[in-house]
Amino acid sequence: MATVKLDGTPVNTIGDLPAVGSIGPDFDLVNSALEPVKLGQFDGKRKLLNIVPSIDTGVCALSSRKFNDSAKENPQHEFMVIAADLPFAMDRFAKAESLENLHFLSLIRGKMFAKAYGVLLVDGPLAGITTRAVVVLDGDNTVLHAELVDDITHEPDYDAAMAALNQ
Repeated sequence: MATVKLDGTPVNTIGDLPAVGSIGPDFDLVNSALEPVKLGQFDGKRKLLNIVPSIDTGVCALSSRKFNDSAKENPQHEFMVIAADLPFAMDRFAKAESLENLHFLSLIRGKMFAKAYGVLLVDGPLAGITTRAVVVLDGDNTVLHAELVDDITHEPDYDAAMAALNQ
């Protein structure tokens, strides 16, 4: 279990992020067409997983915009935004913001991803959705970078994530 803060108040996750050097757990998420998306679909490519509570918050929207800009400059990599939002809401947000370089993936069919990656919040007002984190995986799904953001209201360390992705 890890402890992060929500606007300064401690809240707990179900576990810990995968450690650097470990293999990122497989996942089964849902895209905007309600199709299943698995980690294996991106084998051979480096991946950045921007894990957010909901795109319907300012910090989540901002991090999506910033990583979209990074994705434009790094088309050889895959960038994902993973949240508990409905795929339809994520798709509307992506279209409204012209975010064409990200895969928006939803947890609607289960919390397996959130449990496997240790990001499921187990208490506090946001219990049941994810905390904010960034995980970078290489082409073989080895974890190169894992950041559990200390306070859900804070942005991730974009520079560290991009440095790991491009190493």
